[in-house]
Amino acid sequence: MINASATSSESEVQAELLQMIEKFNGVFNDLVQDVMQRVIAQQFEGDSSAANFDSASSSQIPNIKLDPQSFLKQQFNFLTQQQMLWQNAVRSLVGEPQQPLVKEARGDKRFVDGDWDGNPVFSYIKQAYLLNAEYLNSLVDVMQFDDKRVEERIRFYTRQFVNSMSPSNYLFTNPEVFREILQSEGENLARGIDNFMRDLENSPNEAFKITQVKVDAFRLGQDLASTPGSVVYKNRLIQLIQYAPTTAQTHQIPLLIIPPFINKYYILDLDKKKSLVRWLVGQGFTVFMVSWVNPDHTYESVGFDEYVREGVKAALDNVVTITGEDRVNVAGYCVGGTLLGMAQSWLKARGDARINSLSFLTTLFDFSEPGEVGNYISEQVYSVIEQSVRSKGYFDGRILGLGFSLLRENNLFWSFFINNYLRGKDPTPFDILYWNSDSTNIPGDAYLYYLRNMYMDNRMREPGALSVMDLPLDLTSIDTPSYFLAAMSDHIVLWNAAYRSAHCLGGEKRFVLTESGHVAGVVNPADGGKYPHWVNETLPDSPQDWLAGARQVSGSWWRDWQAWLVQYSGAPGVPPAMATEIEPAPGSYVKKRLETTVLETTVLREDIPA
Repeated sequence: MINASATSSESEVQAELLQMIEKFNGVFNDLVQDVMQRVIAQQFEGDSSAANFDSASSSQIPNIKLDPQSFLKQQFNFLTQQQMLWQNAVRSLVGEPQQPLVKEARGDKRFVDGDWDGNPVFSYIKQAYLLNAEYLNSLVDVMQFDDKRVEERIRFYTRQFVNSMSPSNYLFTNPEVFREILQSEGENLARGIDNFMRDLENSPNEAFKITQVKVDAFRLGQDLASTPGSVVYKNRLIQLIQYAPTTAQTHQIPLLIIPPFINKYYILDLDKKKSLVRWLVGQGFTVFMVSWVNPDHTYESVGFDEYVREGVKAALDNVVTITGEDRVNVAGYCVGGTLLGMAQSWLKARGDARINSLSFLTTLFDFSEPGEVGNYISEQVYSVIEQSVRSKGYFDGRILGLGFSLLRENNLFWSFFINNYLRGKDPTPFDILYWNSDSTNIPGDAYLYYLRNMYMDNRMREPGALSVMDLPLDLTSIDTPSYFLAAMSDHIVLWNAAYRSAHCLGGEKRFVLTESGHVAGVVNPADGGKYPHWVNETLPDSPQDWLAGARQVSGSWWRDWQAWLVQYSGAPGVPPAMATEIEPAPGSYVKKRLETTVLETTVLREDIPA
């Protein structure tokens, strides 16, 4: 660390500062390049050799053609803009006011600092970058692709490259960072190195886990996941939580929630204001929640059969036993909804009619349009993932976390890169980002099955194409009343795809569209929720026709779901007794966090409040 005494001359301080910057640049840039090269190589080829990566890629070049006329026009426009930019920059340096030649997109927070427009040098740097970014992105527009999936991947990775090259991501081209270096005499750089090394040590080989929020920012059971309740059943895959009633009477038919097993359940039980579970209990529902185990290598052979039998069915059995009711309303979120659809098809095939209604929150059954997640999936990538999964016995949840973050790279990756490493600061506590960073492993067999049969082969929508415990699945046989929620800006489950998935089921269906994305659209409190939703009493074949006939309703979708759910929940009565408690909610399964040992093997640590 720099230790300039009060008696140090200004020249000595400057020399020491320059030495620190030079050291930071050398060490940090080498580390970043090494990490990124290793991630790219192992993500796509399973080999750390860049040469192998390049040669393998070049042998599979897709058929791409250029539109010559459009290409030449684009080149001419680009050169003209560059000339105009340089002329404006020269005039600005001599004090002549100039209007920006190009501006960042609305909502782009990378260039909010005043010097990006007020300082001629930084203004030129920003505008030069934006022009080059516009050029690279528009270059894809003049290409003609035989395969739309190839086009989508090229657009996605072009965007990733363009955003990685933003001047805001570099020391001397970010005015805010530059000022911080001078003001702190380089202390921020030393802290940044420490932060980077900490994250590097806590990252798996296949990905880089950037800290989005401090591990000790929240405590489960106190700040988050604090709705009162008890763990009333436990097996190797789940802990079942029964929440304590807060109303004198509750609806007769209980509600069971199946969260995604690739994340922790407490996204539905954040703080008191944003907790969907707490709100449902307050509306007089008897609520049960599945909390999935965070698996290690011993769960390698666990597949979807086990997730249906030991997860959904086991939870359903115990809810029925505890409440004495022979009917249960069940809701599934994301892949929890996909699993619920499989379970209900299997139950129907066995003559089991205990599920009274189904609710699917941002759920896919038809994976023909997987959104930007599909850019990560190909035969080539699958073979690499399979090798990694077979060697470990599980898919490391931190890799999945990085992939999801890069779907919103400027907000969920580069902003933290700048804050943590260039400015040397700690991230601000934020509950959703804390949950987002609390990664969960996925058993090897389950993850490979999910990738192959859903995302790659899209077999779930085909009657009889998949089986659960030797019984063929047929979603069209499900005639249970169903509620479908999709989010307009969801890049994980596109709302059009969620709409088509609703058509995979039979029976009465209600489809609702909320504003915002996969998480914020769902976690949109009834009291004070800022996102509206759209409703339509009909369900035409086309999602565009549905939206054209829909009406916008202000406020959260929670109240719409409540009104729908009440129809299937029976009359209010005395709440069922709480079952014998194994341990207080939120239980121990949700507290298992992922860490990396010095041997670079994933271990589980229980995050228990002191």
